[in-house]
Amino acid sequence: MKIESVPFTTTDLRTIAPTIHAGLRGEAIWRTFEMGNVRVRRVEYTPGYEADHWCERGHVLHVLEGTLVTHLADGRVLTLTEGMTYVVAEGAEPHRSSAPGGATLFIVD
Repeated sequence: MKIESVPFTTTDLRTIAPTIHAGLRGEAIWRTFEMGNVRVRRVEYTPGYEADHWCERGHVLHVLEGTLVTHLADGRVLTLTEGMTYVVAEGAEPHRSSAPGGATLFIVD
């Protein structure tokens, strides 16, 4: 990831108005900061959340709270718990997530 056109910046994601994104089940609540070519998000998945699409965007994702289950298009299923991180390149491996008990994530893409 090459971050471009972003001066030294601070933000408090807790103060950003949330946007709600419905999944197949549950909701993803995003608090998003964007500048230059970078997007930084605090995402809360409600219990039972299941994504409604396969994602091919590159991410650095860190689980702040809860458990995230990530399904890869090749059939692998990975479970990440609090403190775990994954990194995936743009277009590398389609993935989609669920959070049976809910989860809070920090994502940079």
